[in-house]
This record gives sequence, C-alpha cells and structure tokens, in this order.
Amino acid sequence: MLREQIDALREGMRRRGLLDTLAPIIDRGQALDRERRSLIQATDERKARRNANAQDVARRKRAGESADELIAEGRALGDEIGALERELAGVEAELRTILLEIPNVTLPDVPEGPEENGVIVRTWGTPRDSAGVLPHWEIGARLGMIDLERASKVSGSGFVFYRGLGARLARSLMNFFLDTHRTEHGYEEVWPPLLVNRATMTGTGQLPKFEDDAYATRGDEYFLIPTAEVPVTNLYRDEIIDAPLPMAFAAYSRCFRREAGSAGKDTRGILRTHEFDKVELVRYAAPESSGEQLELLTRHAETLLERLGLPYRRKLLSAGDTGANSAMTYDLEVWAPGVGTWLEVSSCSNFIDYQARRANIRYRPAKGEKPRLVHTLNGSGLAFPRTIAALLEHYQNADGSVAVPAALQPYLGTDRLG
Repeated sequence: MLREQIDALREGMRRRGLLDTLAPIIDRGQALDRERRSLIQATDERKARRNANAQDVARRKRAGESADELIAEGRALGDEIGALERELAGVEAELRTILLEIPNVTLPDVPEGPEENGVIVRTWGTPRDSAGVLPHWEIGARLGMIDLERASKVSGSGFVFYRGLGARLARSLMNFFLDTHRTEHGYEEVWPPLLVNRATMTGTGQLPKFEDDAYATRGDEYFLIPTAEVPVTNLYRDEIIDAPLPMAFAAYSRCFRREAGSAGKDTRGILRTHEFDKVELVRYAAPESSGEQLELLTRHAETLLERLGLPYRRKLLSAGDTGANSAMTYDLEVWAPGVGTWLEVSSCSNFIDYQARRANIRYRPAKGEKPRLVHTLNGSGLAFPRTIAALLEHYQNADGSVAVPAALQPYLGTDRLG
C-alpha cells in the first residue's frame, strides 16, 4: 500500500482519525521503500560486476597473464557490496518497524470517525429494569460464588476467586459454549498453549503495539496469551493451506492482560480483570467470502446469548473505535441491570489479510494455482466474567437467589443458585 495504494492508505488513517499522527510515519515509510529498492539495485549491479570480474580473473590466469589489478578491483567491489548490504539491512529493519505499526484500513461499511459514530445494528430481548437489582459483586458474595477480597490478598487487585457454585458456573459455561460451537456450528475444538513466542504475538498484531499490556516472561522470550486468538490464528503461520476454506476453530483458554491503559475503568466486581476465561472463535476464509464469514461468526456468538436469555445489542464500531488490527468489528453488548449498563461480552472482527500478511498464512485456491493470503476472523464466544455478571444480575429473584437459564441447567445440575 505504501508503494501502490498510498491514497487509500492515507484515507484509511484519516477515517480512523489518525492521519495527523501517522502522516510523518507514512512519509518515512515511503522514503525507506524507495531507498530500499535503490540499494537493492545498486547491490545487484555490483554483484553482477563482481561476477564478471571473477570470470576475467579466471581467464587471465588460464592464459598465464597477470590478474592483480582485477583481483584488487574484485576486492573493492566486495567491500562496496558489504557496505551496501549493511545499509540495506538497517533500512529494511526500520521499514519493517513502520509497517508493523501502521493500523489496518477499515472496510467501506465501517462508519468513519470517533467512538460515538458507532451504530447499533441489532437488538434482542427486553432489558430488565434496574430497580432493586443488586450488582453482581454483591449477590455473588452473598451466595459464596465470588470472592474478590481473598483474591486481592492472594494476587492483588484485578483478580477473582470463583468458589462453589461460582466455580461450577464457570465450568458449565465453558462446556456449554464449546459443545454448541463444536456440535452445531462446526468448529474444530482446540486446547491451545498459554505461552507463545514473540513471532506469534507479532503475527496477530499484539506486538509491537500492545507489548505494555502483555505479561512477558523473564527475558521477553515468551508471553502469556491475552486471548486464544493469538495461538489459534498462528496455527498455520508460515504455511500454505491445502485444505478447503473456511476453516473454523473454537478454543477455551485463560487470558492474561495487564489492562495498563484502563486505570479507573470498571474497577468494581469482575468486569475488568487481569486474568479471565473465554471461549474464542477463529476462522480462516477466502478473501471473497470473509464478509459473509464475519456475519456467520457473529451470529454464532449471538446464539449463545439468546439461549442464555440475556438481552443484547450488536454494535458496528466506528473506524476510530475499531482495533488497530481489524478492518471491521461488531461488539456484542449484554444488558446488566445491577450496574445499569451494557457490557461487551464479545468482539467479532474481520482482519482481512492484515494478520495473514504478518504471519505469512496462505492457501492454494486450487491445485497448481498460486497461493493467496487467507483472511482471518475471530470473536469471543463468549467471555466468562461479564457473562457471569449479566447472569447474576438479570436472573436475580426477590428472595436473593438466582435462577439458572434452561440451557445451562443440564451442565450445572440445578435450576437455582442459592
């Protein structure tokens, strides 16, 4: 895009509200790309001259003639090539850094501008009135399901103990979500590693931009995953896929985030924690079908909320509110009457070829055809903490108990908490 679609790139950054910030970086990227091509040309020219020189040296030696002058010229060419290659390596490293930092270009259907330009495109269910409804941390503590005080003692703020029925509820959600996606929606179940390397984090776009939010091991060799999107999307990194597309994966994992930029936001209860559980959906799609695949993936996540009986809305995020890696994102927000607000429980995104380009994930459309970059998509199906908060608040009874939705009763073994 720097070389061939610069106007589209600039327009994409303008729609995000980032052009003023990124214009100097884009300009520098263009200059580096030109310099890179010039250095490659200069290096190739000198290599050709060195090869010709080596042939002349060989001819003179076969003829018994002196080749000292040509040998000296060959050494000088070698020194020039070495200097050019070192310069080229520096230019390519700086250019790669810039390319990794430029956000994706959003799709035309995405509203431009800041967060408030997002559009509610679908609603389901009737939100419960907030009058008399306790927030989830109060009802959860009364029922012995959520223990924030001891979690703070053991780990610090931003952590939670689920106990008794709370632990069983979390496990029930995992099984319900995975069973539905595997048996009804056609996802392959994956149990991913929780530690990944730097190349994997870079492939999905967590690095370099979000390194401050990641938990790194000593020496920054491995990172705790912020979402199962990271290892699962990288399953086929540096590979050419011969299997038919789309491919679909569902993975439960723990997720780890420092929430470095979230001080003061949703600090009560379990709405924003450093460690949480989630079932993630990941899809590989052919470029021409990724728009349809986003609608399908989002619908799979919505189905869970409907079976849980939780009122929700689907929001199309504006360009300025869309994640840096995404080309289009729907947020699914569930109503939580105890805190009187809509809570995001899933974010479903189409990344087009942005992640596949970074991770070098390609597919072969047909035998003998040239490989193409896949389009990657993902979304939560669903995140546990805010789903649990919404369940505890939406299903509260006057006697202090909480009803269990019918879809969860076979997993939990009861129709009532408390």
